[in-house]
Amino acid sequence: MRSQADAVARPPIIMAETEVERLSTLARQMELAAPVAAEMLLREIQRADIRADDDIPRQVVRMRSTVRFEDDAHGVARSVLLVYPKEADIASGKISVLSLVGAGLIGLSTGQAIRWPDRDGHERWLRILKTEPPGRLVF
Repeated sequence: MRSQADAVARPPIIMAETEVERLSTLARQMELAAPVAAEMLLREIQRADIRADDDIPRQVVRMRSTVRFEDDAHGVARSVLLVYPKEADIASGKISVLSLVGAGLIGLSTGQAIRWPDRDGHERWLRILKTEPPGRLVF
């Protein structure tokens, strides 16, 4: 049974059925190159409410969603496009789902927050301020 602290630290998430298959395969392929992010992504997939693509609410972070979030380690809101690793370009605001931040954002909804580790292993809160579904680049 999950404790109340776990429930706060890991809020319920939703993932699209077609994305889960591709993300699971990708995470398993990257276990040696990016072991921490791959493991965390696989854990998030395992606990997700997996739904048909057309049953995903607009405010849920999916692949190619534009996400405005705040990281309490920096106290600054930023907007990113969540992409697959080959498309990632931090300078252009495109972050990989196989980065620690990307693995933490996928499946969350606007208004949710998650306690998530950084590269140094320190936990901080990631708060979703706004989500635009795939295909819409507004902010």
